[in-house]
Amino acid sequence: MKSINFSFTRNIHFTKLVKVAERLREFNFRILPGTSNAMLHVDVPDDRGNRIMFKMQKNDQNWRIIEEGVPAWVLSSEELLDNVIREELN
Repeated sequence: MKSINFSFTRNIHFTKLVKVAERLREFNFRILPGTSNAMLHVDVPDDRGNRIMFKMQKNDQNWRIIEEGVPAWVLSSEELLDNVIREELN
C-alpha cells in the first residue's frame, strides 16, 4: 500500500480596529502562504466602502507598506499597523 504524505500550511489571519484619520477602521491581515511569515496582505475599507488592499513586509524589525499608490491616510498609519502586527504575532 502506498503512503500519502500531507503538508499543511497554517493560515494566519486577524482583524483589528485601528483609529486612523480620525476614524475607527477595520484592518484585515493575512500572512501570505509561502513567504516565511515575512509578508502580510492587508485590506481596509475607505470612506465609501471600497476595499483598499496592500502588502506589508517585515524589514529588519519593522513591518513596512511595500505598495505604491496607497492613500496618504494609510501610509501615515504604517507605524500604528506595525505595532498592531507585532502585538498580534508575538
